[in-house]
Parts: sequence; C-alpha cells; structure tokens
Amino acid sequence: MPRGPSRDLCAAGAAVLLVTTAVLVGRHIQGTSRTLFADWPPLLASWNPHLGPGTPAAVLVAIATVAYGPVLAARLPWRALLPLTWGTATAWTCSLALVDGWQRGIAGRLTTPHEYLPVIDRFHDIPAALRGFTGHILLSSPDHWPAHTAGHPPAATLTFVLLDRIGLRGGGWAGMWCVTVGATACVAVLVAVRALTGEGLARGAAPFVVLAPAAVWMGTSADAYFAAVAAWAVALLALAVTGRSPWWAGASGLLFGLACYLSYGLTLVALIAAAVMVLGRHGVRGRPALLVPLLAGLAVVPTAFTLAGFDWWEAYRLLVTRYHQGVGGIRPYGYWVWANLACTVLVTGLATAAGLRRTGAVLVTGLATAAGLRRTGAVLLRRRRGGTGQAAEARLALLVSAALLALLVADLSGMSKAETERIWLPFTLWLLPACAFLTLPQASGSSPKFSTLLEQGGPPRAGGTPVRAWLTAQALLALLLNHLLFTRW
Repeated sequence: MPRGPSRDLCAAGAAVLLVTTAVLVGRHIQGTSRTLFADWPPLLASWNPHLGPGTPAAVLVAIATVAYGPVLAARLPWRALLPLTWGTATAWTCSLALVDGWQRGIAGRLTTPHEYLPVIDRFHDIPAALRGFTGHILLSSPDHWPAHTAGHPPAATLTFVLLDRIGLRGGGWAGMWCVTVGATACVAVLVAVRALTGEGLARGAAPFVVLAPAAVWMGTSADAYFAAVAAWAVALLALAVTGRSPWWAGASGLLFGLACYLSYGLTLVALIAAAVMVLGRHGVRGRPALLVPLLAGLAVVPTAFTLAGFDWWEAYRLLVTRYHQGVGGIRPYGYWVWANLACTVLVTGLATAAGLRRTGAVLVTGLATAAGLRRTGAVLLRRRRGGTGQAAEARLALLVSAALLALLVADLSGMSKAETERIWLPFTLWLLPACAFLTLPQASGSSPKFSTLLEQGGPPRAGGTPVRAWLTAQALLALLLNHLLFTRW
C-alpha cells in the first residue's frame, strides 16, 4: 500500500484515469449515437487550439501566484489577504476569458440565443413578467423562454434586467458583473473556513482557491454570480454561528433565499449550511435567538416573489418537463452520472483530488479518535481558532464533505447531465479548501501552523511534495483547457 505523498499521487493518477476514460468513452458514444450533445465530452466544448490577448496576462498571473502565493498567504495580515485574493482571482478569471478575446470571451457570452440578455425587453413590465413567467417555460408554450431563462427562477434574469435599467447595458457590463462578483466567492470561502476551522487552514487554502481551474468557467458565466451569492450565504452563516451575531444571521438568510430564486439547484446548498450549523452548534445553543433573524431573512425573497405572482414549485415542476423535452431527455444517464465527476476533476484540478484523499483520511482518523474520546467527554470538533490541529482539520473535512455530498446528490438526481463544469460551481468551490491539507506535512493533529512552515525555511511541503508543484499543476490545467478548447454554455 502506498504511503505518504505516494497516496496523493495515486489519487491524482486515479483522477487522470477517470478523465481519460470519460473522454474516450464519450467520444465513442458521441461518434456513434450522437446522444451526448457535447463535441468534447465530458465538457461542453470544442477542440480549438488558440492564443489570445489574455494569454500573456494569464501566464503572468499564474507564475506570480505560484511563486509568491504561498508566501503572501502565510505572511500578509488577514485584512490585506482578502482583497488581494479577490483582486488576483478577478485578474486570473479575466485573463483566461480574454484568451478568447473581449467579444467572444466576455461581452458575447450572455447575449447568445440561450442566455438571459435576449429576453430583457420582455421584462418592461416586471410584475406582469413575473406573473406570467411559468407560462413560457415549456417548449410547447407560446414564446417559450430560452434555455437558461426557463431553467432558472426569475431572479436570475431579473438581475440583468435591473443592470440594464440602471444603465449597465449589454453583454460587456453583464459579463464583468459575473466576473467581479463571482470572484468574491473565493473570499467568502476563505472567510467561512477561517471562522469554522481557524486561520491556518484558511491561509493554506488561499492560493488554491485563487488559482483554481474553475476560473475558466467563472468567466463569463452567470453561474459564477450564483456561486458567489451562495458562498456568501454560507460565509455569513459561519460568522453568525461562531460570533453569535443576529445581523450576520439575517443577512445569511436573505442571501440563502435569493440563491434559491437564482437557481433551483442551489437548494442543495442547504447541505453545506447544515454542516456549518453542526460546526457552530455551540454558538447556536448559546444564543438560540439567532434562528429568528436567519429564518426571517430566509423568508424575504420567497415572500416577495410569491406575492408578485411567481410560484416556485410550479415553475420547478414545469422545468423538469422542459428538461426532458430537450437534450436533457436524450443524454444518457448511464454516461453522465460518472462523467460529471470527470468534469469536476477538470474544474477543481489534481491538487483537489489529492486534497480529497486527505479529507477522507482525516474523517476516518477523526471518527476513530472521537470514538476513543467519548469516555473522557472530549469533543473532537470543538473550535480551534488559530491552529491546524486535529480538531481544526476534522472541521474542515466535515465542511468539504458536505459540499461533496451536495454535488453527489445533484449528480444522482439526473437533472445535471452535462454542463456541470459551470452548473456545479456553487459546490465545486467548496471542494478547493481540501487543498489546505496539502500545505501540511501530514494530515494529523501534530501538524504545525501553516504560517510557521515558511519561517522554518522554504515553502510548505506536502509530505515531500512542494506545494508549489501542486499549484503549478492547477495553473497548467486551467491554461491548457482554455487554450486548447473553446468552452460553450
């Protein structure tokens, strides 16, 4: 049985094998039956090797992040690290999008016939549009909505309608809205990890969250915006339960409600929220009144849309019918149920595959330790704010596992056959903190703090594998995907 870093490499190798199998099997199915409706399965993309105006910037951002990211993540004050994270994530996403040029990579993405902007003029009377929204979901209905408008609750389209109303018209503004807001999801993830597990693990995760291959689909996709709303809902909930703040609880509830009216699938973020509540249960027990503003905030958006005449449940029922009326009813479940996981590998990278292996190891160790500690009354998952000990690692493992569970439920539902590289962004972003385990010599309670590893000479090493090697693998994957393929959605 391989040990130490060899197990990480085996996990990465297994991820490569999964992707290779999905590509070969997918190309065979598409070439023979043409039922996948994807030119380069398992991604919705086409083979198109090219360079673009964003290429130099993307390479420079990647090199700078690999070279200086771990050092800055360890040494910068926390309040400086967060804006740097957002700025770097925005630059990384923008530069990757601009590999396809401004029009093709950003301004034109949300103006295609399947997207949101072509229907803005149909919202000149917003209350009437909301009342009649469900009447245009089915393909058989008159003036049926485009695929993405029909596939989401109206808050998604309404966002771009409101941008248009305040003068931010056209695909350029819409695209940059998704990029800049979407990049804040990286900050939200770090805020939540710090609140729930401690600053050491949050700092360890920072370079990986920034340099994720997911940025290929964060620019420019409305799902990046959806992912940011959901991420901040989770982050504010983490702040609420650990700081016992009713204000954060109310804001979190408000964003959770909005998330459910941006995308039906974001209801599964409740599984991540449940993990946050478990990790922050002592804060909730200490101040149970936190549930009042949380639930009050959660009710605001659903109440507003219901009073405006939109029936969420009826719309979802019609969407399921619409999904099976189109290519969703033709794409084979037997392929996509596992090929979607290959998509996840491409979105999160090989470092995340290795990090998830360590996540599993931490959970197993944590369960065994918890069983041994029951006699003494010790609590394994109690909060360890500053360190990266066994308790903190177990807490991070639980958070990441909840995101993985949400992703697997979405997968098994059959409502995510293909295009999961963008649809699952709200879940895949929460797998990236697993890479924090790679900044530790071993996933154990004896691990030193991330900030002290650099002080002891050189970058942190994951049991012999330099962290910068994993970061380089992440960056190379994103650059290759964006320069060899033209992604579509």
